[in-house]
Amino acid sequence: MEFIYNNPLVVAFVALLLGFVLFMYLFIRRTVTGFREGVEGGRQ
Repeated sequence: MEFIYNNPLVVAFVALLLGFVLFMYLFIRRTVTGFREGVEGGRQ
């Protein structure tokens, strides 16, 4: 376990992976919200 914390490459990879997951979550949420608003706007 000590190897993981002391290796900066592993820490950078985990940070990059978490950043990518957060970006994808926000991107998908924005896409779904925009689609929902478009559908509701089309009904009116």
